[in-house]
Amino acid sequence: QVQLVESGGGLVQAGGSLRLSCAASGRPFWGYTMGWFRQAPGKEREFVAAITWTGGSTYYADSVKGRFTISRDKTKSTVYVQMSSLKPGDTALYYCAASRTGAYYTTAAYDYWGQGTQVTVSS
Repeated sequence: QVQLVESGGGLVQAGGSLRLSCAASGRPFWGYTMGWFRQAPGKEREFVAAITWTGGSTYYADSVKGRFTISRDKTKSTVYVQMSSLKPGDTALYYCAASRTGAYYTTAAYDYWGQGTQVTVSS
């Protein structure tokens, strides 16, 4: 059974940094795309960043480009997103997800989801 477990969320001041982790287990993830999404209260879940497990290609939403960096450690089966220059608008519940397709930017493409980790950025 596939499990994605997020950690690393918390409360941070604007301009600060956080690193989220997603521990993946239950199957080999070769050929998968691993993504991070976020959902703020009253808003739809939106794409943040994605990385291909095998080749390490990365993709970012325009809103986080230059501030967030996604990476993966195959030996630990873990995906990370390093978030810097955080803004109050980054406040959301952040989810890790795994997709067998290449459509990394849409929630519909993802087969497995974690429970989320809360990130709150104070002004």
